[in-house]
Amino acid sequence: MRVAIAEFFHETCTFCPDPTTIELLEPHVRRGQAILDHLTGGYMHGYKQALDEVQAELVPLLEAGGAPGPYTSWLDTACFDKYTDEIVAGLREAGEVDGVLLSLHGAMAVQGVPKPEAEIVRRVRQAVGDKPIIVTLDLHANEDAELTDVADAVFVIKTYPHLDTEQTGYAAARCLIDTIQGRFQPRQALRKPGIISASIYQATDYPPVRTLLERCREWEKQDKVRWVAVAPGFAYADVPDVGLSVIAVTNGDQALADKIAQDVSDLAWSLRESFCQPLPNPQEAVAEALALIRQGQRPVVLADGADRTGDSTHMLQELLNQGVKNFAIPGIADPVVAKQLEATAQVGDKVKVSVGGWASEFSGAPVEISGVIEFMGRPKYTLVGPMGKGRQVQDGLVIRLNLGYNNHVVISERMRGANDSAGFTAVDIDVDSLDVVVLKDRVHHRAFWDTVAKADIKVDAPGIGAADLSTLHYDNVPDDIYPIGRKWHKEEVR
Repeated sequence: MRVAIAEFFHETCTFCPDPTTIELLEPHVRRGQAILDHLTGGYMHGYKQALDEVQAELVPLLEAGGAPGPYTSWLDTACFDKYTDEIVAGLREAGEVDGVLLSLHGAMAVQGVPKPEAEIVRRVRQAVGDKPIIVTLDLHANEDAELTDVADAVFVIKTYPHLDTEQTGYAAARCLIDTIQGRFQPRQALRKPGIISASIYQATDYPPVRTLLERCREWEKQDKVRWVAVAPGFAYADVPDVGLSVIAVTNGDQALADKIAQDVSDLAWSLRESFCQPLPNPQEAVAEALALIRQGQRPVVLADGADRTGDSTHMLQELLNQGVKNFAIPGIADPVVAKQLEATAQVGDKVKVSVGGWASEFSGAPVEISGVIEFMGRPKYTLVGPMGKGRQVQDGLVIRLNLGYNNHVVISERMRGANDSAGFTAVDIDVDSLDVVVLKDRVHHRAFWDTVAKADIKVDAPGIGAADLSTLHYDNVPDDIYPIGRKWHKEEVR
């Protein structure tokens, strides 16, 4: 058995200012044997585990998915064509294969290509004919029936934070093996109830998504049912297939797949209002955090999910306005200020700088801060939390200022996440001393911080990743998508 594997993976925030180009992606691309030599987890590692069990020959083609997708905008056509064509050319050069496994995201957005993942599979189909093609997708996929019409089966991960990519890759590969060996006849159905939701509402351990996944698990108890999953979608892509989808995969029973997908879709529609509940603004969120701290509930995480460029200053300004002590912001992206400090200052110096607020109209105004530089460098560290545990991170330039009162702001060369404590430890911040931790994240951080923090407050700050989607300008979403489609605005007016 010979199976080709490939990955072309990008979550495209179309509201970000900078296009995604070949030059951006190419440094993160692997080809051929180098893919297998560097597998440490994820979908492709799951593929390999399953295929190794049956001593299949793997034909690794392309791994293009390591660039910072959420922080760059539309892929240009040249970029899309280059890597898609590489996959197709690799298949033609490889000779006969028995099947193909494709690791795609589902929320890629390409200039001039309305349904990019479906187009990738369509081109692969032209190369391999009727050989089975099975696709894995991120939970934030925006897909419709164009994808399920050309792929034999589509497997969506089931956790957010994303902790099951490897398991999903394994399950998809096992399905491919069974299909090749004649034990499985994939039949699938996709339904879209017409709901768009911000990522911050999509944590799978909490309603409403947990409720939907519980229904999926009930359906999966039936013998003919292989996989039932919900992709809540990626709201920050202004594309026609945006929004929640349900995909059911069965063994040879199309009617059952249709029934399942429709049932879960109907349930999602009944829960639609819970996908857009109001969240506190920065002022309200900081006040809530202070109230919890006075009650002895510390530390408190403030999750600023709206900041997708890293330079937002709304939370910093509000912390200063309300006189909060013992807080840390592990990254405000400002490469100009960071490089200026590197050139003109050193650890131990007291400096005054105006930081952030440069990337977009949503970023807020630059904030003037003064403090002592207590760290300057490009640290390398190992992640310790469930998200990426063991993975090496090489930071760009970061500079930590102590503002007094045990308040710390890290000025970074690029957007800097901190889904666990390693990013804090790397710049010598004592997490145990903090009352407030500000994270520019929506859900992934919860895999670690829910075990540490006494509370996690979701904040609806201004930003291109805002929870209130009505603050963003969409041109391409369906008129009837809830709650931001034109249909719903008209009904509100009436």
